[in-house]
Amino acid sequence: MGSTTKKLLIDQVAMVSGVGPGLGRSIALALAAEGAAVVVSARNKTSWEPVVAEIRAAGGVAVGCNSDISDSKQVGHLVHFAVQEFGGIDVLVNNAFTEEDWRDPFTGFDPERWRAPIAVNLMGTLALSQAVVPHLKSRGGGAIVMVTTLSVKNPVPLLAGYATSKGALTTAAQVLAKELGHHHIRVNCVAPGHIDGGSLNEYFAFVGAQRSVDPAVVAGEVKSQNPLGRIATPAEIAPAVVFLASPMARMITGQTLNVNCGRTLG
Repeated sequence: MGSTTKKLLIDQVAMVSGVGPGLGRSIALALAAEGAAVVVSARNKTSWEPVVAEIRAAGGVAVGCNSDISDSKQVGHLVHFAVQEFGGIDVLVNNAFTEEDWRDPFTGFDPERWRAPIAVNLMGTLALSQAVVPHLKSRGGGAIVMVTTLSVKNPVPLLAGYATSKGALTTAAQVLAKELGHHHIRVNCVAPGHIDGGSLNEYFAFVGAQRSVDPAVVAGEVKSQNPLGRIATPAEIAPAVVFLASPMARMITGQTLNVNCGRTLG
């Protein structure tokens, strides 16, 4: 991770929830590359352990901890662990999420399908944010970045609970920005569109099977709706998170940065 360019997050401690092989990994790597000591978490060690090893192999500093953010006791343990390891927290990236099973078709409105997305994406994220805020205050300020979704503006019927939970989180972030601003704590959102990777390929295969078309056709349709004509990779989305976490965004709070190849404008 050596570079002659001044790094953006030197002497900062950043926590990233929901770290696995996709966007969480790329966010953690990008934060570490900018000099942050990174605390990563996921429900299972097998998700975050390779990311910690990768950061350390590149010369960065990272530790990991199991945590289900829908469990308040585990949230408390995670924050305590981070503070014990590094003395405080400067940045929180709320990346952990879940969604209802889009492979399981249903007819009509079924709010029970929304229970898990709301428990994790909204309530769990807010619980982790609340637990971190005192530590941000003690450092004289900091940054919280919520990872939301294109689905807030372009909802998919089979993922209504996911979209609703992220929409509510977007509003909550705006409220938190106003409530915490006088503590020099900034709260913003990054809203990715489709993210290239295994999960998306699985979705394209599912949709293709439902329509009796090749998954490449489905992927091509999505790309054609994006002005940039492609689908972003996790590594291409992560810099937006780093930007909002860094001093470069010191005058930005309560905003959503759409990183979706131009699929939505404004």
